[in-house]
Amino acid sequence: RLATQRVRLPVPFAQARLLSTIEDHGAARISDLAALDHCSQPTMTTQVRRLEDAGMVTRAPDPQDARAVLIRITDAGVAALRQARADRGAVVDPYLEQLSESDRQTLTDAVVVMERLIEAATAPRTTAR
Repeated sequence: RLATQRVRLPVPFAQARLLSTIEDHGAARISDLAALDHCSQPTMTTQVRRLEDAGMVTRAPDPQDARAVLIRITDAGVAALRQARADRGAVVDPYLEQLSESDRQTLTDAVVVMERLIEAATAPRTTAR
């Protein structure tokens, strides 16, 4: 939050988050993006339209369903996302540099634990038979 408050991002935070989601999950339907972002489909349609107007995403036919479209990130979207991440990192870096090596290692270890928790929480669940 600190970084988002103190830097002017190349795209609004919500749109950067959406670009990140598309980059992480690959091409997706608007309904899937809405579910991932915990928002309504009309809200997601608006966000996608804004990114599309800016040239950061494109729509392509879904090969599995001719009635549906898939949203894909473009090179311009990848570049904007990369810049947003770099800008936010530049805000946080001076604070991290003030930490001791031990404290930085603690944060590194905590990130590993958080990644494991997120992976476990988002992994497909299998049912016992």
